[in-house]
Amino acid sequence: MRLLIVGTLGGQLTTASKIAMQRGAQVTHAEDAEGALKVLRSGRGADLLMVDVKLDIAALLASLADERIHVPIVACGVETDARAAVAAIRAGAKEYIPLPPDPEMIAAVLAAVAQERGDLIYRDEAMAAVVKLAEQVAPSDASILITGESGTGKEVIARHVHRSSSRSGKPFISINCAAIPEQLLESELFGHEKGAFTGAVARRVGKFEEADGGTLLLDEISEMDVRLQAKLLRAIQERVIDRVGGTRPVPVDIRIIATSNRDLADSVRQGTFREDLLFRLNVVNLKLPPLRSRPADILELAGYFARHYAQANGLPDRPISTDARRALTGNPWPGNVRELENTMHRAVLLASGQEIGVDAIRMPDGSPLSVSRGPAERAVETAEAVSRSLVGRTVADVERDLILDTLDHCLGNRTHAAKILGISIRTLRNKLNQYMDEGVLVPGPGEARSA
Repeated sequence: MRLLIVGTLGGQLTTASKIAMQRGAQVTHAEDAEGALKVLRSGRGADLLMVDVKLDIAALLASLADERIHVPIVACGVETDARAAVAAIRAGAKEYIPLPPDPEMIAAVLAAVAQERGDLIYRDEAMAAVVKLAEQVAPSDASILITGESGTGKEVIARHVHRSSSRSGKPFISINCAAIPEQLLESELFGHEKGAFTGAVARRVGKFEEADGGTLLLDEISEMDVRLQAKLLRAIQERVIDRVGGTRPVPVDIRIIATSNRDLADSVRQGTFREDLLFRLNVVNLKLPPLRSRPADILELAGYFARHYAQANGLPDRPISTDARRALTGNPWPGNVRELENTMHRAVLLASGQEIGVDAIRMPDGSPLSVSRGPAERAVETAEAVSRSLVGRTVADVERDLILDTLDHCLGNRTHAAKILGISIRTLRNKLNQYMDEGVLVPGPGEARSA
C-alpha cells in the first residue's frame, strides 16, 4: 500500500503517518496539491491520498481528472471542521478521517482500499490447478498471459502472482488497454515530456516507469492498436522505453503480465495482433475456467461476498439457506465472479430473517435466478456424451486428439501442454514428431490449429 499524505505535517498528520507505516503502508509526503501532482507525475505513484481538509480537494480532484490520474482520496482534519468535511465528501473524497487519528480507523481505511484489489478465494480443483501453476512460475521474471472470460478474476490472479514473486515489495501497476482512447494510451504507458502534445502541461511518467522494479499488468491487451504493439514489443525485448516527445531511451526493470478475454491466436490470424508480441507475452499461459465450471467456488465465493457486504453495510452476518445454495449452484453465471458478487451484494440487502433465503437471490430487475440443471446433472450428461463419442475409436486416435487439443489450448507451448497432460516434454515431442511424420498439422509455439 502506497500512501501519499498531502498537507503540512503538524503533530496530528505526523501521528497519522506513523500509524499508517506501522500498518505496513509506504508513506510519502507532499506539502500541497501541486506537490502531490509532482509526486504522481514522477512515477512514485500512490494507492491512496490522505489530504488535509483545509486544502482545496475539489481543485485537486479536477487536476487529477485532467491528467487522467486515478487514485482515491480520503480527507482528514480536526473534528471541528464539520463543514469542510462535508464539502470534501461532496467534492469526491471517499471518506473523512477525524484528527487526532484513531489507529483502527486508519487501519480500516487502508484495509478497504487493499480489499478493492480483490482477494484470491477458491476451493474448486479446476481453479486450484491454475493457482498452483501461477505460484510455480511467480518467482521467475517470465511474462504471463492470463486468459478467460470476462469476470473470471484475471486481475485477481495477476495480483496473486505479484504477491508471490520476488517483486512483491515493489509496485503493482495496472492499466486497462480497452478503457483508454487509442491516442492517449501511448502517453499513459510510456509517459510524455512537457509540450509533447496539446495538454501536456508537465513531464509525466508513464505506467512502465511507475512500475519500475515491480509488475505491470496490461489488462485486455487485445484491444491495443497494432502500431502501439510494436513499441510495446521493443520495450519488453530491450527493457527501455521512449517517452512521447522524449529524446533518449529510459531503462525499465519490470515483469509483464497481460490479460485477454479473446483468443489472441485468432487475433494474430486476423492481423489485429502481432505474432511476435504474442510469443513474448505467452511464455506461460494461465487459463481461468468460467465460474460455471467451478461449482465448489460458487458457494465459497457466495459466502465470502455475503460476509463482506454484511459487514460493509452494518448488517448481521446471515448464513445462506439450503434452497438459496441450490439456486446459486444451478445458475450458469454468464457474468462469472463479477455477476455473483453483485448478486450477493443485492441478496444481503434484500434478505430478512435468520438466513439469506432463495427469495433474496434475485436478478437486477428483481426476477428470480434462471436456475438450470445442477452441476452434478450436467456433469453426468457431459460424461455420457463424451463416452458415446469415443465408442468405435482407437486408443491411439483418442490420445492424438487429446494431445493436439491440449497443445492448441496452450497456443503451441510444449512445456505447458506437457505439464497439463502429465507427461515429460521429451515424450510430448516424440508424439508430435510422429504425428507430423503422419502428415498431421501440429501447431508451433504461439499458434493454434486451423478450424
